[in-house]
Amino acid sequence: MRHLFDNNMQKIIAFCVALLITANCFAGEKDCHCTPLFKHGKGTFYLTWGYNLDWYSKSDLHLKGNDFGGYDFTLYDAKAHDKPGLKYVFGSAISIPQYVYRAGYFFGDKHDLGIEIAFDHTKYIMTNNQNLHLKGNINGTYYDQDTLVGKDFLMFEHTNGANFLMANLMKRYCLLSSASKNHRLQLILKAGGGLVIPRTDVTIFGNRLDNKFHIAGYVFGVDAGFRYDLMKYFFVETSLKGAFANFTNVLTVGDGRAHHHFFAGEYIFAAGFQIGL
Repeated sequence: MRHLFDNNMQKIIAFCVALLITANCFAGEKDCHCTPLFKHGKGTFYLTWGYNLDWYSKSDLHLKGNDFGGYDFTLYDAKAHDKPGLKYVFGSAISIPQYVYRAGYFFGDKHDLGIEIAFDHTKYIMTNNQNLHLKGNINGTYYDQDTLVGKDFLMFEHTNGANFLMANLMKRYCLLSSASKNHRLQLILKAGGGLVIPRTDVTIFGNRLDNKFHIAGYVFGVDAGFRYDLMKYFFVETSLKGAFANFTNVLTVGDGRAHHHFFAGEYIFAAGFQIGL
């Protein structure tokens, strides 16, 4: 069985499990629920903006097309990494780094259940100059061998975004709250699914195309983290997210298509604004 997770991915999973156990403990304590910040019986709407760091499992990358003499091959256990670009956070180009945004609503008297629309602009870059096993046909010749994959053969990256668009269900637990309600700490759990909408930059056999945005597959994920409310209307949030993304129909060069799937781990830090509705 192939090794799917490196040490960082294992740590992320362990942390998410620990948060789930903590949530289960708090779920049985009546006193742990915070009094809603806004009018009793009304929901809470919020907007969030932040940034992310990402880790990816290895994946098998299948490419097929009729150009360049025709090709249909798979590269096995390809490694990939992200591209945070955090130097832009305090500059003018705030959309260049790996960003996230959220719009959500907590409803009910306790405001502890909710729904959320989430967009994660993640960058996926297949590591250059790695030795991978190649199996398939290229220009009429069959290959089944280890191959050094570099820029003259293939470069593959979702650098204008692997782009996870998801709808999440949410549950939150209050851990600590000040008497004035100006400060409180919460544990928030999320689970959901949605679409991957990449714009993929591919160079194959020396021919490059930075393709268009398109729906290319689906994603499922879970998220666990902490939210700190400050002065009622503002909050900061930090969380870890695990996701499975299946890119079933990636546009490449010409009529070419690619398919791969992988597990992803994200660290997310964000700030937000909330109001009662």
